[in-house]
Amino acid sequence: MAALSKTKPRIAIVGAGNLGTVLALALHAAGFRITEIISRDLPPSRRRAQSLAKKVKARATTFKNPELTADLVWFCVPDRAIYGQARELAQTHSDWKGRVTVHSSGALDHRELDALRRKGAGTASAHPLMTFVPGVQPSLKGVGFAVEGDVEAVRVVRLVVERLGAESFAIERRHKAAYHAWGTFASPMLIALLALTERVAQASGVKPAAVRRRMLPILRQTLENYGKHGAAGAFSGPLIRGDAETVRKHQRVVKRVHGAEDAYRALARAALRYLPVKNRKELEDALRRRSKAGPTFRLAGRSARSTHT
Repeated sequence: MAALSKTKPRIAIVGAGNLGTVLALALHAAGFRITEIISRDLPPSRRRAQSLAKKVKARATTFKNPELTADLVWFCVPDRAIYGQARELAQTHSDWKGRVTVHSSGALDHRELDALRRKGAGTASAHPLMTFVPGVQPSLKGVGFAVEGDVEAVRVVRLVVERLGAESFAIERRHKAAYHAWGTFASPMLIALLALTERVAQASGVKPAAVRRRMLPILRQTLENYGKHGAAGAFSGPLIRGDAETVRKHQRVVKRVHGAEDAYRALARAALRYLPVKNRKELEDALRRRSKAGPTFRLAGRSARSTHT
């Protein structure tokens, strides 16, 4: 295994989903040899694996017929599948000494690969702090990979990550769930907030077709401000000004969109805790008071009531 840290290991990718596709293409572009794309023996899985394998000049295999000639096997599958698929490969192939196995779960640690460790493989986890969606090939340059596991396996994985132009950093096993929650706040929960924001925009009379176009300039500037000045320096609006009356008005009108009042209060209270605000006591009082229910905002034939479950 020590020799792998001085060369470019041959790599097999398990899974041809969003992450597996991005990672395989990035590794191929960086000069790594991809030996095979291993998938489940189901028609959709095989088709994705065959398509990806063609792009990276590899072979498409399944758990029934893996070649397993690679030095490093990288699992890019859902969390719930890692443990079982590792056991399946351990039963399929007995020679794992000197190999490195790694999975990319953000919440689970390298012990999910224990079936392969018991066969002699080094084990690690390496999670990229990046979002992966169908049809998009994000650059991995500068992306942080949280890495933990066996010492030698981690050494190999970190070198691979660096050759991708990405950055690796150590994460303790006990912190993985919190780390993954951080990533969830940074992207999926942000998208959930934007989905809710779209409904508030529609409640203000903006046509659905125009909402995203109208929002993009303020979103881009907000992220640019955050990147340059951090959260405190990018914060604006009625809370930083201490405008409690506006906050009260907001709460009255967002009742029209199901879930928006709770989200508004939660985010406003987070702002009072973590960001600079004026007139704090009056703002806290405004957030404690419950406004009378406003009219219901109807969207796509469904009623968004002011009661919360």
